[in-house]
Amino acid sequence: MSETKRPVRIANCSGFFGDRLAAAKEQVEGGAIDVLTGDWLAELTMLILARQRLKGGEGSGWATTFGKQMEQVLGTCLERGIKIVSNAGGLDPKGCADAIRAKADEAGLGHVKIAYITGDDLMPNLSELRGDGEPLLNLDTGEDLAAIGFDPLTANAYIGARGITAALAAGADVVITGRVTDAALAIGPAAWWHGWDYDAALSGDTDQLDALAGALVAGHVIECGTQATGGNYSFFQDVPGLEHPGFPIAEVAADGSTVITKHEGTGGEVSVGTVTAQLLYEIGAPAYLNPDVTARFDSIKIHDLGSDRVQIDRVRGEVPPSRLKVAINTLGGFRNTATLVLTGLNVQAKADLALRTVAGVSLQDALEYYPEPTTLAKMSTLNVSELDVQLLRTGQRNPTMLAEAQSFLRITVKDADPKKVGRPFTSAIIESALATYPGMFPTAPPAQGTPFGVYWPTTVEASRVSTTVHVDGVEPFEVSPGGFSGERPSLNVNQPPAATYREVPEASAALVPLGALVGARSGDKGGAANVGFWVPDFNDGLAELRYSWFEAWLTADRVRDLLPEADPLGVDLYRLPNLRAINVVIHGLLGRGVAETNRLDPQAKGLGEQFRARLIRLPSDLIPEIALPLSEDVV
Repeated sequence: MSETKRPVRIANCSGFFGDRLAAAKEQVEGGAIDVLTGDWLAELTMLILARQRLKGGEGSGWATTFGKQMEQVLGTCLERGIKIVSNAGGLDPKGCADAIRAKADEAGLGHVKIAYITGDDLMPNLSELRGDGEPLLNLDTGEDLAAIGFDPLTANAYIGARGITAALAAGADVVITGRVTDAALAIGPAAWWHGWDYDAALSGDTDQLDALAGALVAGHVIECGTQATGGNYSFFQDVPGLEHPGFPIAEVAADGSTVITKHEGTGGEVSVGTVTAQLLYEIGAPAYLNPDVTARFDSIKIHDLGSDRVQIDRVRGEVPPSRLKVAINTLGGFRNTATLVLTGLNVQAKADLALRTVAGVSLQDALEYYPEPTTLAKMSTLNVSELDVQLLRTGQRNPTMLAEAQSFLRITVKDADPKKVGRPFTSAIIESALATYPGMFPTAPPAQGTPFGVYWPTTVEASRVSTTVHVDGVEPFEVSPGGFSGERPSLNVNQPPAATYREVPEASAALVPLGALVGARSGDKGGAANVGFWVPDFNDGLAELRYSWFEAWLTADRVRDLLPEADPLGVDLYRLPNLRAINVVIHGLLGRGVAETNRLDPQAKGLGEQFRARLIRLPSDLIPEIALPLSEDVV
């Protein structure tokens, strides 16, 4: 390690393209920070930017809201020496940098030194990569890219943090990237600040590996903005000021240990619970892969320091994989959806008649082959490639209000030909308006089909990716995109043995919501969905006992019982006893990802809360005093 410096204060001001516009100004003016970062590039965002670029015009391919934020804070950041690091460059880092340069010149800030990083865009090399043996197989489905029948719109490698570190070392005030990993926005500045050595880490220096892994975890916690300060939190009712929560700050020390905090006086909270929830967001196995380092999430220790300060330490690092993840987006075809309202009695009979009239299939067929839209389409009279049917039984017995009487039939069609999902589909619905079940009407007027994209996660050898750093006044230079080649050293962390569990007769258990025992945070990972469950500390001394019971109780089959639609799918469970947590990954729940899925919750944002609402048999002596009551809202 180099000479120890104080921790670097890295502040986040964006968790997605469209996040709070005022957040950058709030972070800069709310207190002392060293680096202002923001994450704009969710997987769906790359497709949005691709469509934007096809239309052309100003800002095509990059996040224009970043430019508006820079108008608010750039001058102050230069005055205070605050570095700015952002992936708002999207598909056009140079275009974004040029736009920020123009804004700086207009504001009389011509002395600002701007850097941008290129090399993540693999579109120019895609044919060459395939010709050289890179199969670009879908990580979720194993399909070959050529089988989908559409040409890619985007292809971007998730590159590491070295370019950011090098740009800051070259004197950059603003660093703009394209598709770097989300955590790179924190790893890069921390490595620059503390003088960490990436090459030493790859050579097996455990101190350097652990430091990088600690920064990776810090970046993972703050990358989604206010999700670390109470947003999307299972126990949101306990969080003060959630109407306007503050954005998070990571104070990363020289050894990689971190304190997560926020500016004093801002809404929300930083607690062991909010940090744990975000640690479990969109992860898979305990070995969390990144181009710069692999962080072992089963080594993490967290401690409450009070006053909205939570310590993260003991993070162990291992060398990164040799291959980089690649996000490819293609045009998947065209889709159209019609939602028919089913009011009052005989919901299933009404839905059956509507389906037989519109699509030539019965409700029984639709339910039997869900979610197999291609099979159902072949049985249908509609000439489409996919037909998806969902019956939403939301109506109540003995309704007193209209909303209590309504259920919904949701019919979605897809095809490569936009004409097939247009009038031939909508005409059948319109023409049946006076000739079908009583009370028939759609939730919206019939419309033409719209294009949809397909997210295609894959990998390439890191050696096939070339990353270039462009800094004002400096000749462009290349850096490694990340990755490791050579003999892999032994694992840094061993998964602890399973605990000894006590048997609890079901007769002594009470019926309560799962949410009485655990919190949950869920999200999408391509076509898979993850749900991280953790057992909170209810300050009654039973947290470890509750976790040992939960760890034994939750199995893949139990997950399928709680979520029947997961029954035919692969389910992985990963224990994280250091966090009193279990991460569940359900493969294929989201089809080919957020842009293509027919699921009502396309990014699995509500999946954790769906699980928490299910009733389970919990040993009576393990039920917390503050457990959720059995109410109509729960049942």
